[in-house]
Amino acid sequence: MKTNDKITFSRRNFIRTSALASGGLLIGFNFFNSCKEATVPPVDISKLDFKDFNAFIKIAENGYVTIFSPNPEIGQGVKTSMPMIIAEELDVPWDHVSVEQGALDTKNFQRQVAGGSQSIRFGWDALRQTGATAKQMLVNAAAAKWGVDASTCTASNGIIKNSNGEKLGYGDVVNEAAQLEVPENVTLKSPKDYKIIGKGAINVDIDKIITGKPLFGSDYVAEGMLIASVSRPPAFGQKLISFDETEAKSINGVKRIVQFGDKVAVLATNTWAAMKGKKALNVNWSSSNDLESSSQHNEELDAILNSKNLDLRREDGNIDKAFAEADQILERTYQSPFLPHNCMEPMNFYANVSEDKVHLVGPIQTPAGTARRVADLINRNPEEVHLEMTRMGGGFGRRLYGDFVLEAAEISNITKKPVKVVYSREDDMGAGIYRPAIKYRIKASIKSGEVTGYHLKEAAINSNMYGLIPNFFPAGAIANYKVETGNFQSKITTGAWRAPYTNFLAFAEQSFFDEIADAINKDPVQLRLDLLKNVKDGEDKSIEYSAKRMTDTIKLAAKKGNWGKTNGNTYQGFAAYYSHNTHVAEVVDITLNNGRPIIEKVTVAVDCGIVINPTGAKNQIEGGVIDGIGHAMYGDFSFKNGKPQDLNFGSYRLISMKDTPIVETHFVENDLSPTGLGEPGLPPAGGALANAIKAATGQILLKQPFIKSIKNRKTDLSV
Repeated sequence: MKTNDKITFSRRNFIRTSALASGGLLIGFNFFNSCKEATVPPVDISKLDFKDFNAFIKIAENGYVTIFSPNPEIGQGVKTSMPMIIAEELDVPWDHVSVEQGALDTKNFQRQVAGGSQSIRFGWDALRQTGATAKQMLVNAAAAKWGVDASTCTASNGIIKNSNGEKLGYGDVVNEAAQLEVPENVTLKSPKDYKIIGKGAINVDIDKIITGKPLFGSDYVAEGMLIASVSRPPAFGQKLISFDETEAKSINGVKRIVQFGDKVAVLATNTWAAMKGKKALNVNWSSSNDLESSSQHNEELDAILNSKNLDLRREDGNIDKAFAEADQILERTYQSPFLPHNCMEPMNFYANVSEDKVHLVGPIQTPAGTARRVADLINRNPEEVHLEMTRMGGGFGRRLYGDFVLEAAEISNITKKPVKVVYSREDDMGAGIYRPAIKYRIKASIKSGEVTGYHLKEAAINSNMYGLIPNFFPAGAIANYKVETGNFQSKITTGAWRAPYTNFLAFAEQSFFDEIADAINKDPVQLRLDLLKNVKDGEDKSIEYSAKRMTDTIKLAAKKGNWGKTNGNTYQGFAAYYSHNTHVAEVVDITLNNGRPIIEKVTVAVDCGIVINPTGAKNQIEGGVIDGIGHAMYGDFSFKNGKPQDLNFGSYRLISMKDTPIVETHFVENDLSPTGLGEPGLPPAGGALANAIKAATGQILLKQPFIKSIKNRKTDLSV
């Protein structure tokens, strides 16, 4: 990446004008290349109301800067890191910057999404262009004021200087800058000149978070708003037959009860009354002979793996010949359960459907797509839908799906009242959408101490290709390589869960590679490095990972984790994985206490390109690792006759503080464009932990959660 090249782009991407009566400069910018070509930004700032741009910069006459962050904030830190990129190129002190959440523009712009760890990756170039363009406009204004050539002027820390030593602050020239043409050519900084990028910055919302200021959807209040608690079918496949609302109506605060589809909403003046009213409903649900149970799912997945009619995803070489000529064949089947998302903040959303517009407010990862779905549901023009995003108390993929937004909009449309749907924890865990149960069967052939063949089969609930990436490692590293998938269609709603595609596959494959290493008497780290030598980056365009970057990441993790150099009381496990455009390797250290594995430390190496905010980046990696270890060790969720068996934390176990390891993170240093961090730390964690447990006990773990399989476990490990 050439960071200091001149960048050329169309003036249509910008709007700049004097900012209302207070003066100053406002620059709006189309952040993403995916935005529509026909975008025509408004020119009347009085009508902007901060709703008609993906993002923009406001520079006040005192030189202070407000940067509007476009993407949903779910704790991944984009509300801090994206403005840092703009501020870097704008060359303004970070303590002179304030950050506000931008609103959705459903007409002109796209990719206002939090998902797939793609926000920084997609926004990197455009964010830098935005800051650099704003700076050049200010420099041009100062040069015009001095009567000198702009090329003789420099800007740094909010101050513009000319060759004569004269100085002007940004605030001194913002009004003049607003009258100038937008420059089409700007020069971006070299990484060696960065002052903000690469330096740790605290979360811009931290003061509001720790003092309880309203930030989240749960905090949102509007005049006349009613709280809706919704009664949904308790089992997947059931339908609403009838309900008696007599007792629910008698509860103080309950105002109205509404049926919509197979659901019943109790509307009240407060959350407690709404939830109490829902419990008081006497609901009659249908019964059925085909309601699914986890035992059935297990059988269906086995049948898929044994089938001859799977979908072929990739085939290199001759896998049958490799197995026929093998000295040794290894085969394992790995299994994972359904998992709920369990966001700290349960689902909620506000809707006010009126004749003039549809006003939506709340935490959603896919605001544009959700707004369109609402418009379709209630038969409104998409331009009438205005959606405002709040901060989210966790997303992990659950808030990609706007089912709870649709509920709020439909209830408001029926009642003609402003409504906020609020889930209880039981609602959150019982209503879907789950990570699907999956099984993988992996088979490898070994000839003369080398891996000659690799056959991977996936069987998933609802979605083939959900958990399988055929062009990730070891694609290209093994000459004879085959990937197949199949799926069982279930009534149980499933979808993306943190690090989709890889959150369980990484455990299966990385555990299997350790078994291969044992079979050929080779160090597990060295096995991976040797296989990566077979991959020539760029030769096979379908391969998505970089062998060089993965090699460097593995070596860094092994070095920083003191791989193979621990004392006799510490056992280590290793895993390396590429996902969401980022390479990650992890070393897990455990000890044993009366046979019980104690996870002491996880050393992580990450190649995510340029690290924008090291403080936030480390938080993302640590959170992903702990999340991955916790769910691999304890996460379990099952169904009986279509009904979820765990609806709260009394029976569903999450990782606790006493089980949380130290996580030490190291970044591969380079000047490559940044990639995602919200998800890639999670996939290798389960595999590294399983391999550490195998090193300590000799036990091979094939199922998650591990706690159900670990031999000689103590009673304090059970839920």
